[in-house]
Amino acid sequence: MARSIGAGILPWVQHKNMNLPLRNILLLILMLATAGLAIAMRPTHKIADLGPKVDLESMIPHEFSGWREEKQSSVQIIDPSTKEMLERTYSQTLTRTYVNGDGYRIMLSIAYGTDQTDAMQVHRPELCYPAQGFFLQNMVSDTLSVRDGRIPVTRLLTTMGARSEPVTYWITIGEHAISSGENKKLVEIGYALRGQIPDGMLIRVSSIDTQVENAYEIQNRFSAQMLEALAPEYRQRLTGNFQIN
Repeated sequence: MARSIGAGILPWVQHKNMNLPLRNILLLILMLATAGLAIAMRPTHKIADLGPKVDLESMIPHEFSGWREEKQSSVQIIDPSTKEMLERTYSQTLTRTYVNGDGYRIMLSIAYGTDQTDAMQVHRPELCYPAQGFFLQNMVSDTLSVRDGRIPVTRLLTTMGARSEPVTYWITIGEHAISSGENKKLVEIGYALRGQIPDGMLIRVSSIDTQVENAYEIQNRFSAQMLEALAPEYRQRLTGNFQIN
C-alpha cells in the first residue's frame, strides 16, 4: 500500500514547476502515511498470552520409559558464558542429562521465547556449537517419527578434539514445526499479517558417541518417548503442527 501511494504521488511531488512549500508539505504527508502504515501493521498480540502458560520445569518429566534425570552429571552441556547469553535471550531454558539402564546418556536442552520477531530469534545449534569451539562436521535435514506423524529435524555432527557429539534438534514457531530458515520467515510473516507475535521453542538432544548412527537412533527413541510422556497440551507445544504421514 505504501509503495502504491508513493508511486502515485512522488512524480507529482518532484515536478520542477511545483511550488516548493507545497512539495515539502506533500512529502511530509507521504512520510507520515508510510510511517502510520508501518505502525498499523506492527504485530502487537503475543501468541504466548493466548494458551496455557509454558513452564518447562514442570512440563518435562524427570523420569519416563526407562530414562531418569541424572542430577549430578559430569557431562558439560554448554559453556557457562553461552548459557548466560541464552538465559538473557529466552524467557525460559531447561538443561538436563538423562541416563537409561544401560548407562547411555542423553543431553536435553530446551529454550523457549515468547517473542519470535527479528529482535528475538532462536539460536541455531549449527551457530552455537562452533561459537563454543566445536567443529561442525556434518549437517543434514531429516524427520523424527512420533505417534501422530513426523517432525522436521536437523542432524549435526560436532566434534571437539576426541569428543564426538551427534546432535538432533527441531524448532517450533507458534503452532508450526519448521524445517528451514525460509519456512521460519514465512511462518513469522503469516503471524505478522494477523497482528500476532509468535513464540518459539528450540528442542535439542545430543550424546557423546563416536558411533553416529547409533547416537541418532537412540536420540530418536528418547525424543519420541519424551513426547509420549507429556500431557497432550504440552506435547503440542513441543511438536507444532506435524508433517502428517
